[in-house]
Amino acid sequence: MKKIFESIGFITLILFSFVYTNKITTVIKENDDILEQIKNIQSQYKTEPIDAIIEGNTIIAGISGSQINVQESYKKMKKANQFNTNLLVYEKIKPTISVQNNYDKYIIKGSKNAVSLIFLVEKYNNIDKVLKILNDNNLKATFFIDGNWFEENNEKIIDLIDKDYTVGNLGYNYNYNVNGISWMNTIVTKIGNQKNTYCYLEDENNEILSICQKNNSYTIKPNIIVKNNPLITIKQQLVKGSIISLKINDNTITELPLIIEYINSRGLNIVNLEELLDE
Repeated sequence: MKKIFESIGFITLILFSFVYTNKITTVIKENDDILEQIKNIQSQYKTEPIDAIIEGNTIIAGISGSQINVQESYKKMKKANQFNTNLLVYEKIKPTISVQNNYDKYIIKGSKNAVSLIFLVEKYNNIDKVLKILNDNNLKATFFIDGNWFEENNEKIIDLIDKDYTVGNLGYNYNYNVNGISWMNTIVTKIGNQKNTYCYLEDENNEILSICQKNNSYTIKPNIIVKNNPLITIKQQLVKGSIISLKINDNTITELPLIIEYINSRGLNIVNLEELLDE
């Protein structure tokens, strides 16, 4: 019996020592000068998220905020044995209202200080000249691709995604059906590893919206749709977060360098659709 009590006492002592050591460590850490400095600047380095804006059946993507990850920042600075704001570690704060999972809305814009160029790739289009201009300017854009072109250029699709272009789905001659969306989406996401899939509409069509929703595809309804005179149209309508739709034709190819120059002059970045809508 005596040995049992001695064992219990020994175990209790060990547990007490462990708890006491943890408490001491916590107290020391809480009073650590580096940790205190990190906590004191938390509010200065916090950026509040911007919620997505829903109006009727349209949505404008929001923007994530950020805040200091105190513990991870502390670990890095403690290892360096100094307080240094260059060693701060941040974490995202997601918007309360988000574009995520809102497949039943038409996405008309983003909220970032950027725009996205969408090129509509129809059955017989050659995209090489567009790609050359984009590559010469070190830019990424989005290509919405007709099913017929898609069938003939599977490897090109994967190459586009690998090079950080976004690929969207135009259906077949702008008509969508469940089977067509499904196999195109499979190639884009499973083989190309693109995060999201997209449909395209210029006018509201609830039947197509429903088909795309059931396939977990976002439906894009650009706020700038260029029919003629690309540069003039964009100059008249450009705003932050714009999604700009362009057909691939001689006018677009001729004016694309000027369009890029004008957008840059407005202080706006040109990014692919995935980046523009990423919250």
